[in-house]
Parts: sequence; C-alpha cells; structure tokens
Amino acid sequence: MSTAHTNTAAAHGHDAHHGHDEHHGHDEHHDDGPVSHSTFKGYMTGFVLAVILTAIPFWLVMGKVLTSTHTTSLVILAFAAVQIVVHMIYFLHMDAKSESGWNMLALIFTIVLVVITLAGSLWVMYHMNANMMPMSVHDMKNMP
Repeated sequence: MSTAHTNTAAAHGHDAHHGHDEHHGHDEHHDDGPVSHSTFKGYMTGFVLAVILTAIPFWLVMGKVLTSTHTTSLVILAFAAVQIVVHMIYFLHMDAKSESGWNMLALIFTIVLVVITLAGSLWVMYHMNANMMPMSVHDMKNMP
C-alpha cells in the first residue's frame, strides 16, 4: 500500500489496512482459460486420466494383446509420454500462459537437454561397443 493512500485513509478516519471496500486486484487471479485445473474437478480429471493411461499399458502387457514386443514397447512409451503431459497440465498446472511462458520455455529446454544427453550416450555406447570390442574369440587370440 502506498504512503499517499495510507495518509489519506488516516486523515479521513479510516483504518489504512481494514474497513475499506476498495479492490486493488493485486491478490486476485482470474483464469480466463476454458478450465481451471486447480479445482477438485481438475484434480479428479487428472487422476482418472492417469489411472486409465496406466491401466491400458498394464492390460497390453499382462494380456499379451500385441504379439510383437517391439510394438508393445512403442505403445507403452507413447502412453508414458501422454501421461507425462497429463501430469504436467493437471497436477503441475503448466501451460503456455503460466509464468508468462517461462515454465514452458524451461520445460522445452530441459527436454532438449535430456534428448541430446540420451541420444549422445546411446550413440557413444553403440560405437564404443562396435569399434572397441573384439568380434570373435579368434580376434581375441590375435590381439597383441
């Protein structure tokens, strides 16, 4: 509260902190988005989606629905990626508008770093395995 407002309120016999009906809007947050996710309904929606996105891959594996393990793995990874998004939206309240977009920018930067780190690690390990390990027992015997 500014000094001028405090002095004016005191001069008119008003308590500077109580008793006035002015709204300055500093503490209020109006979400103009379609859904506010910080409500009970938002949390329950996120919970139900998370349970469904966990139950479907569990059923795919336990019921051996897909014959190919490669396909099953890819489907599970896709469900995991969707579940990460659900958690970020419904439980972490992240969207393109939160914190003026800085949360989303930090998230994108983190994802880029993780992808570079994982891809680089896999690339290095593959090439170290292919180029450094002997091909056969015969190659091992001929090593200096």
